[in-house]
Amino acid sequence: MQRREAKVAAIVESAWKLAREHGIAGVSLHALAREVGMRQPSLYAYFDSKLALYDAMFADGNRQLLERLDLVSLPRGPRAALKKFMAEFVVFALEDPARYELLFERHVPGFTPSPTSYILAEDVLGRVYKLINDTGVTKQGDIDCIVAIVAGLMEAQLSNEPGGNRWIRHLNRLVDLYVDDVLERSRHS
Repeated sequence: MQRREAKVAAIVESAWKLAREHGIAGVSLHALAREVGMRQPSLYAYFDSKLALYDAMFADGNRQLLERLDLVSLPRGPRAALKKFMAEFVVFALEDPARYELLFERHVPGFTPSPTSYILAEDVLGRVYKLINDTGVTKQGDIDCIVAIVAGLMEAQLSNEPGGNRWIRHLNRLVDLYVDDVLERSRHS
């Protein structure tokens, strides 16, 4: 069992390598088989389809994200904790455009993560929601807006200045502006 898991992990890592070279949609089972030194039909012993490979990559990417987030030491203040968590999330997301595309954009036609893989993404989202709630932002629409703001910053950064910080440098300011707005509106309700 451990040997099979090690082989699956090696195949997934090779698939990430190909994705970084050719884009997530550019991963082919033929090229992957060549990369791992086996015949293409042999890959079906590990993944019954290309979508199953993407699912394994989706799970792997989210495990990487969770491992990274587990290393973050959050400050005591709720808003400072949210900003630090989101900053680490953004850095992780933008450091690998192929992984970003699979985890956050999902451009692969027909690909939907399996429930087993998606639960990892839900763990990340649950952590974000808790930190947002801790700042006093608790309405779903307001939470959705913060998530959309961060997603928009990441997309603008990746699309217009990969490797830079023109848009993501505004993360803390935008979190403060939005949280302040929500809290101010709730005082007047």
